[in-house]
Amino acid sequence: MIKVLYLEDDLNFHETIVEFLEENDFDVTSTYNSEEVLNQLYENNFDILILDVNVPGQNGFDLLHDLRESNITTPAIFTTSLNRIDDLELGYKSGADDYLRKPFSLKELLLRINVLSKRIYNNKSNIINITPTIFYNINTQELSVDNETVNLKYKEIELLKLLIQNKNQCVHFETIYDTVWSYDEVSSETSLRTYIKNLRKSLGKDTIVSIKKQGYKLVV
Repeated sequence: MIKVLYLEDDLNFHETIVEFLEENDFDVTSTYNSEEVLNQLYENNFDILILDVNVPGQNGFDLLHDLRESNITTPAIFTTSLNRIDDLELGYKSGADDYLRKPFSLKELLLRINVLSKRIYNNKSNIINITPTIFYNINTQELSVDNETVNLKYKEIELLKLLIQNKNQCVHFETIYDTVWSYDEVSSETSLRTYIKNLRKSLGKDTIVSIKKQGYKLVV
């Protein structure tokens, strides 16, 4: 499921877009000002950013420019009522991948997101080499060890995907709980340890490193 971070301060418009995206099987996180965007990006990973420009706090152009300066490369689409050619130029210069002028049809937004999503996944290798004999297939979500497929539980797959997305970096406990467990579930430290233990059986004990009081790191 594609994870979208959405910034829009118009409540009615915001609600319409979120409902539409969720109906089309996107995982949407809502934000209403630039500070909330920064907080979300600090704690979570997203596949696409959809950003309004005239929002409380830092405007969308400056926000995205600063994100790019901080090496955050998440693809971004601006949705804004600013329609001058100078605004369009500024949007792309700030690091946007697409620029959608309001008002726009919901179908057009969906088409642009789908095109961008295909570009994202086509640019990624389908196979992640964890070790010389251990591979993870992004498309099939299968783990292969010594040419044999390992059967993982759903949450173990989600945890492995999160660790792969942040390979060689510490993934904090809070991020793991927010990602692996859905909003209506109670996260469990005991269960997390069990999932880590099971993954280590397949990947090797030293592949997933415990960072004391912080989280876990996948060493690739």
